[in-house]
Amino acid sequence: IMLISADRSGTIGGFEGLTKEVLSAGAEGLLILAADQNGFTPEIADPVLRRIPVPVTGGTFPAIIHGGAKLEKGTVVVGTSRPMTVRRVAGLSDPATEYEQLLEEEIPDVGDARTMMVLVDGFSQRIGAFIDGLFNMFGPEVNYIGGGAGSLSMEQKPCLFTNQGMAVDSAVIALLDSESSVGVCHGWESISGPHKVTESDRNVVKTLDWKPAFDVYREIVEKHSGKDFTEDNFFDIAKSYPFGIAKMGTERVVRDPLMLGENGSMICVGEVPEGSFIDVMNGDAKSLLAAAGRAHDLSHESITGNTELSIFMDCISRVLFLGERFEEEINAVYDDKSPLVGACTIGEIANSGGNYLEFYNKTSVVANLVTI
Repeated sequence: IMLISADRSGTIGGFEGLTKEVLSAGAEGLLILAADQNGFTPEIADPVLRRIPVPVTGGTFPAIIHGGAKLEKGTVVVGTSRPMTVRRVAGLSDPATEYEQLLEEEIPDVGDARTMMVLVDGFSQRIGAFIDGLFNMFGPEVNYIGGGAGSLSMEQKPCLFTNQGMAVDSAVIALLDSESSVGVCHGWESISGPHKVTESDRNVVKTLDWKPAFDVYREIVEKHSGKDFTEDNFFDIAKSYPFGIAKMGTERVVRDPLMLGENGSMICVGEVPEGSFIDVMNGDAKSLLAAAGRAHDLSHESITGNTELSIFMDCISRVLFLGERFEEEINAVYDDKSPLVGACTIGEIANSGGNYLEFYNKTSVVANLVTI
């Protein structure tokens, strides 16, 4: 049985106490979800992480979820009752890295693993390329669940946990032999498009339809919202108007515009490939809450056996968009049948039922891990 313990103080002492509690109950591996406001740094966290005698995965997030509550301070530790294999992949912004080659060296095969938990630094620039490499290597033989760690300060800093300590610009992969099922849904609708991405560099969209990207975006969004962009309100407006990248046969993959770059470019969470087609999307609280409920339902459709743990990876920009109604989003995915943990992430990682693996933004991902 998985063991779950939570600390709301957000102190390093509270965190160390949790690890000891879960280890003394016989955990074979630890998943650690910590709130960014705890202020954990390598200086204070690494000594604790290095003392843990079993494999560790986890990260710091803008907020974490425990049961029916969102915590902006605190830590949740989940102990697995079965062994877990953890690998770290560094250099998640490096333009030269061949991720498939790197993964082949780190993880020659998945063995008996049925589920892969994938956590990344949400501000890395080549998350999409890494995710593609992962899927090319392992395909649909495992289910994937995870998301982007990081801080709402938008500054890149160490945000992932391993036995070696905290890591930046990396991915941490944990292989579990639990069966799982995953549901993915976002609830955003197109209001304009398709627009061709005529120039982009990794996660920076430079031009749309051969014009500066922000010029195109601004015209569409100001007209639809009735609001004008100023120097300091970009994210406040943009959080309601993500991009949607067209994909064959599946829901559009949503990309969050985070901030403006040089010469009318727009910096997103995750890559937007040059030559792809995107729409400008919009949604409301009703469509988002319905989508979270749908993700929950989808995650239960393919399940056999008893759920030991439900994991909810939900985009922090959905939290900001829903405000006080975010509690309704947690309620839409939380049922009494199994404990719920999760994080408000900077991008979500999942493959929904054998579909292609994606790095999503603004999306609800629900996974159930099963007793086997």
